[in-house]
Amino acid sequence: MDIRYLHTMVRVKDLDASKAFFELLGLTETRRIDSEDGRFTLVFMAPPGQEECPVELTYNWDGDAGLPSDSRHFGHLAYAVGNIYEMCQHLMDNGVTINRPPRDGRMAFVRSPDNISVELLQKDGRLPPEEPWASMPNTGHW
Repeated sequence: MDIRYLHTMVRVKDLDASKAFFELLGLTETRRIDSEDGRFTLVFMAPPGQEECPVELTYNWDGDAGLPSDSRHFGHLAYAVGNIYEMCQHLMDNGVTINRPPRDGRMAFVRSPDNISVELLQKDGRLPPEEPWASMPNTGHW
């Protein structure tokens, strides 16, 4: 059987806010489809050099009454990062709540403006525990 991963789709309420969040993670827009007939926009975003693994942001122009309030039917997106502490600090500096801090130097969780859980994993293992992360409590759900 021949199978190939294409993308992960998430519905978004505010396309600009969601796109800005994924740009903070380092993703860039690789493709956009605006459908006048369907009244939606699809924005595909991926880490540079990994365009074959995009997240598809689906924005319905007339709203989306079917979008659950917490988006928990989805699960999460996961990305490996070069330095988890630097990424979490960058996100915090830009107003993103670190829901599960990288106390272990390996894993953190944040949420997009549409409540999509994003798991950040330290590339190649874990970093030594470091403050303020080591003693930072969880905030909200992740």
